[in-house]
Amino acid sequence: MTSRTVTLLDVARAAGVSKSTVSDALQGSGRVAEATRDRVRAVAEELGYRPNSAARRLRRASTGAVGLHLPATATRLDYYMNLAFGAVERAQEDGLDMVLLAPSGAAGGRIASRVDGLLVIDPEPGDSAVPGLLDAGVPVVTGERYLGPATGPSGAVVCDNAASLTALLDHVTERGARRPALLAPSGSSAWATALRATAGSWGRAHGVAVTLRTVPFAATPAEAEAATRALLAADPAVDAVICAPDGSAPGVLRAAAALGRKVGAISASGASGAHEARGASSASSASSASETSGGSSRNDGTGRAGEGGRSEGGEPGSPGGTGAATGPAGAGLLVASCVDGTAPRGAEPPVTAVDLHPTAYGRACAELLCDILADRAAPDTVRRHSWSLETRASTGSPG
Repeated sequence: MTSRTVTLLDVARAAGVSKSTVSDALQGSGRVAEATRDRVRAVAEELGYRPNSAARRLRRASTGAVGLHLPATATRLDYYMNLAFGAVERAQEDGLDMVLLAPSGAAGGRIASRVDGLLVIDPEPGDSAVPGLLDAGVPVVTGERYLGPATGPSGAVVCDNAASLTALLDHVTERGARRPALLAPSGSSAWATALRATAGSWGRAHGVAVTLRTVPFAATPAEAEAATRALLAADPAVDAVICAPDGSAPGVLRAAAALGRKVGAISASGASGAHEARGASSASSASSASETSGGSSRNDGTGRAGEGGRSEGGEPGSPGGTGAATGPAGAGLLVASCVDGTAPRGAEPPVTAVDLHPTAYGRACAELLCDILADRAAPDTVRRHSWSLETRASTGSPG
């Protein structure tokens, strides 16, 4: 079938499905089973089908806009605001306006009538708005993978979150830590799930008991402070605290100051050349849990609260099975963050952090959506986004 243009009807007949199913399968929209979607795409490729972009634009008038859905906690987080600015900037380069959707979302059908495509950032399976957005009938690109049961997106831009936490754990260990802990985000987003799983797998691989304490997905500095005070009081041998939530690092530093722990380089016998954490401590409460490394934690999917639980650190361990450093008042404590931003950079001392390059990430998400809308990228395209480790004085590594 190479002497004439291959049509949707040709693909439908060869695949044994309807013309509308072929259209939905190739555009990544509608309720099409994954097996059917794969079969249709394979048949289309075999026949040499190429979409008629002009005809598609005539069948569906362009609105000239795309939608952006962020987590409900996004309005107070530096990371998501920078991501949104990057997405808006890139969409405008293709002549598209960006519509910021309400956190609660709207019915997918109504959204589809107002936008040509959607960006859904850090989709949480517990977010009731996400399934409707993914099934709205327009191309959808997610920032990080969606782990829920709804129809998959048209494309995704992902970071290697396991690698970034591994880099942080490797770094604090190289700087002398023998008893690291992670303030892990609650919820079941791809980011939160990857961090909790990586803490367990890294600990098993290195023979280290990584203490895992669950905090809200968007924990405030006060909540991080309360969690860190409880963690260090319960297990003074902890000599490194990695906090996951954006902007929570100052709370960890306040907790260290309140307990007389010094933030900076440590040695096997305690603090050495450390920077004393500054800032007044404040009493606050937070719902959190401390678990053994590798344990899992879930909440109702909103990321609003941590879980109750038990604290089981096990015996202190270190790479190679050597003994752990203790952590009495005055001992060193390394502090790092899974998300860089204004708070880690401006803290005293500045905090080592993973720079996820949120503005560039927003641009990458918008670029993939623009490419899918303009037929420059195929549906189901997954692109990788890079990160970098910024080492600073909180781990004895001046930035």
